[in-house]
Amino acid sequence: MLPIYFAPLQGYTEDAYRRLHHSNIGGVDAYFTPFVRWEHGGVRSKDMRDIRPEFNSGVPLVPQVIASSAKELQSLLDVLLPLDYKHIDINMGCPFPLQTRHGRGAGILQHPEAVKEICKVIKEHPQIEFSVKTRLGLESNDEWKQILPILNDTPLKFIILHPRIATQQYKGTVDMEAFKEFLNASAHPVIYNGDISSIEDIQNIEKQYNVAGIMIGRGLLARPTLAQEYKTGSTIDYKTLLRTIKDIHSKLLEHYTNIIPNESQQLAKIRTYWDFMEETIGRKQWKKIIKAGNMKNYLIAVNSL
Repeated sequence: MLPIYFAPLQGYTEDAYRRLHHSNIGGVDAYFTPFVRWEHGGVRSKDMRDIRPEFNSGVPLVPQVIASSAKELQSLLDVLLPLDYKHIDINMGCPFPLQTRHGRGAGILQHPEAVKEICKVIKEHPQIEFSVKTRLGLESNDEWKQILPILNDTPLKFIILHPRIATQQYKGTVDMEAFKEFLNASAHPVIYNGDISSIEDIQNIEKQYNVAGIMIGRGLLARPTLAQEYKTGSTIDYKTLLRTIKDIHSKLLEHYTNIIPNESQQLAKIRTYWDFMEETIGRKQWKKIIKAGNMKNYLIAVNSL
């Protein structure tokens, strides 16, 4: 049975969602936070709140950071280390141009010297377990070949690989031949990430590749019970799945109602809960929820499930 990790997705896997998923569903061995970045001389207050232990009580949490240089990473560690986290993940795979054009995320894969400097900082903190989340490259599926030897020479808990290039973002197919080559060349355990939406998907990776775990993002947002079903070995019926999804939704809506004063802003926030669930609940019902113009019609659409 492989460990299952919940991938970080900005705007979706925030502290409230993680707490509710962990306490009401489970099956996830660790939740990775959306990346924390250094911006205008500090960490954004929103990012800081998301990683604070008091907002993640009881949740197995791994903060993720993103940096383009050793200086940025050290600045982030100066903030995180007092929070007493024992495992920190470094994002070297974010595909979005807002980050890559500044040499962060997958953008760093074209700058081996910057990776070397970041790895020097890792070596200076042996009390912390580090992991790296990455892709095959920014523009080419062989850019990892100039980075992996550096990572192999660095103490890491594991490497998480999404076998696409950044310019694909989440489109096209994953490159499993390149994944296999990466896996064979890695001196560290490798976690597979990408296009996992069913128990069968997990089991296929488990059977075909010697991976140390599976990271799931969109698949868990689409079917929040997926990790639990894999761990128990049984698929739950649709009625139970729907009841679980609606239960989490009602608790999440209550949370947002308490912290967001404006109803239209509450609606904009809670509606994202359904973004990945079109196949789960059916296109007709999904469209009613997504297109609801006010909270009253939105709740009617949700309650009609």
